[in-house]
Amino acid sequence: MTQSSALIILFFSRISRSVAAGMLAIAFPYFILNDLHQSVFFLGTIFAVATLFTALFGLMSGTMTDIWGRKKTLLAVSMLLPLGSLLLWVSGTKIILFLAAILGGFSATGSLAGGGIGGAVMPIQNTVLADLVPSDRRTFYYSFFAFLNGFAAAFGTVFIKVMAIREVFLGAAVISLFGTVILLFLDTPEIKGEFRKLESKIVISKFTLTGFLNGISQGLVTPFLIPFFILAYKVPESRMSSYTFLSGVIASLALLVAPFADKRFGFVKSITYSRAATVILLLILPVMKIFPLAIFIYCITPALRVLAVPIQQTAITSMVEDRERGRALGINQAVRLIGSSLATELAGGFLSIALIAVPFYLYGVTMGVNIYLYKRFFSERENN
Repeated sequence: MTQSSALIILFFSRISRSVAAGMLAIAFPYFILNDLHQSVFFLGTIFAVATLFTALFGLMSGTMTDIWGRKKTLLAVSMLLPLGSLLLWVSGTKIILFLAAILGGFSATGSLAGGGIGGAVMPIQNTVLADLVPSDRRTFYYSFFAFLNGFAAAFGTVFIKVMAIREVFLGAAVISLFGTVILLFLDTPEIKGEFRKLESKIVISKFTLTGFLNGISQGLVTPFLIPFFILAYKVPESRMSSYTFLSGVIASLALLVAPFADKRFGFVKSITYSRAATVILLLILPVMKIFPLAIFIYCITPALRVLAVPIQQTAITSMVEDRERGRALGINQAVRLIGSSLATELAGGFLSIALIAVPFYLYGVTMGVNIYLYKRFFSERENN
């Protein structure tokens, strides 16, 4: 199989999963809060539990990618999202809700363009993509794939306008299942490592710490942006779907800037500038009561968060050994999601007692420390 054929198959698999993710990003919280009349704390608990299991699955899949093989691991883990979506269609009991969220990865830990749903498969997909393209082209491919993924996810959000919520769950199951079946035709390079050997442990440990803090910042705010507008502004689901679509499109377009930002500023400065801007915006959001400005912040913040993601993915895949990429990406995602899970539970508690602004303030502090560590760990290496 040629490189272009493999990339096309990987592309269609990711696109179908992204459409399903966009459908679930809107339908799931509305199903919990409006249809089942559960509390935002209950929703946050589901997100937190699902995030912890996504971290575990991501860590396992990253290790399996290096040891067991790329394609077999990708196929096995890709089945989790359609299975979780199908469970939601079958039943709405609390046990099924938790089980579906755990299997499907309904963790809400990222923007639509960033793989916030079904995230356990991301370390494998990014490892395969790194195997298929040279290092000097990875930022372009990571950003281009993420752009199309985000656009597809944004498209998926509009299904809530034309389908009942239960129908959305079934549709997400069918669409994401297609993304799994097509992987049967994928041929991937098989670069296997040794289970007990990890030569890039110092670099991985640095990305682990920054990833953990990044996860905390995500968990404090990202899962509750849609519930924030439900509670603070009483925005109906049809309108929120439109705003989420717009936010997804903007985030997707921002990803196309990543290759230029990488060349112009490099890894560390791209992280610094884009993430610092999110701090300013998210500190404003909970304290002002101007709805158009609030929606503007909602639409633009995911774009700023994801802009540097392809650059970061290129950095980590370039700094570690080829046979250790799966584990490096799996560990990085696992610690990020663990941090996000803990922060999601904490933020849910604050929101349940009407301390809406506190998670946003904590986001600012956490992101400030994270930016400092990126500069300390990687600035000297990048300048060499």
